[in-house]
Amino acid sequence: MENASPARLYCVVVGSVLVVVGIIGFFYNGHFGSGGDVFGHDTTVKVFGILAVNGWHNVFHLVTGAVGLLVAGYAARAYSVGLGLTYIAVAVWGFIIGSGDAILTVVPINTADNVLHLVLGALGVLAGLASEEPEEAPAPAT
Repeated sequence: MENASPARLYCVVVGSVLVVVGIIGFFYNGHFGSGGDVFGHDTTVKVFGILAVNGWHNVFHLVTGAVGLLVAGYAARAYSVGLGLTYIAVAVWGFIIGSGDAILTVVPINTADNVLHLVLGALGVLAGLASEEPEEAPAPAT
């Protein structure tokens, strides 16, 4: 990978993993809500028996992963820091509301999710801070 930076590596690796995890999640629980549970946040369904997911959680992983892959070449630092701060906020929120609940009553979480979100968030912020600012293009001559 030419011009590799920690932020670009984060975009490619974490982006790829999030896309794969989002796809795998649909095999475990792709429900967006039905029956008595309007939002489908059944936390008894867990990927690999560990991470609580539903359709919304899977879509969030797919979208954030795809964005990481799309911006790896030109906005890796912004993505790494932005996603990192987002995942840290989600982890803190998850720890506050507790395992077995759902963020915004839509995205189910448990302690394992919170720990994973905290680690991904910290790695994102660190990758962004460890990467240099992109050079600005020279101003056109007049």
